[in-house]
Amino acid sequence: MDLQGKRIWLTGASMGIGEALARQLDRAGAQLILSARSEDKLQQLRDSLSHSELHQIVPLDLSVPHNLPRLCDETLGTAGLDVLINNGGISQRGLARSTALSVQRQVMEVNYFGTIALTQAALPALLKNCGMVVNIASVAGKVGGQSMSGYSASKHALIGYMDCLRAEEARHGLKVLNVCPGFVQTSISVNALTEDGQKFGKVARSIASGITPYQCAEAIVRAMQREKYEVVIGKGLSGWAPTIKRWFPTLFTRLAAGKNIR
Repeated sequence: MDLQGKRIWLTGASMGIGEALARQLDRAGAQLILSARSEDKLQQLRDSLSHSELHQIVPLDLSVPHNLPRLCDETLGTAGLDVLINNGGISQRGLARSTALSVQRQVMEVNYFGTIALTQAALPALLKNCGMVVNIASVAGKVGGQSMSGYSASKHALIGYMDCLRAEEARHGLKVLNVCPGFVQTSISVNALTEDGQKFGKVARSIASGITPYQCAEAIVRAMQREKYEVVIGKGLSGWAPTIKRWFPTLFTRLAAGKNIR
């Protein structure tokens, strides 16, 4: 896919991978719809982009999915949409046995239900242009590990849903790309929910040793241009984890049991 002139809606745009993607796509000549909860951060991001006049900002909250169809109609109108990048979401840190059910529900509400609500609302506009849905999932959506049961479950669910959507809509020209990053140097763990719903408040060791958001964004843009179906991005064990689990499940189980990402 040539991204020049494409209309691309990017959620979670205000920081981390989303911000890096916005800058990469701006340089590629795309017309961006930038979304996140903070309008101020979105405005600062748009003003810092080289082609700021081409982009619009649309604040949204994925935790309130029933508002998303109306917001989508207001944003897109009768125009088509070339790409929807589902990057917005939250993370979670805590043992499965002691994480409150309300926390598990909150993570699923944002990462799964909010994301598919926006995707369903944008689908007519995407089909009009034979467009693409890009989902920033996670290696945790392919394998399970310690201290992130809610996050991992939400990403497994998202990948499963999007695989079905791809199968159903391929005949109508829709392309679906699932992106599975490993550890990336962002604030995702700082804002992650703990067992009782408080913020984790620090950068996990595994996150600090990961790739940069810009390295991740570059790989995502390449996968979009090549119209890939799925891509795993990362270094070390986080990048190889899905392959190890598939071919050496006993080894993976032992590695996962001995490695706490906190």
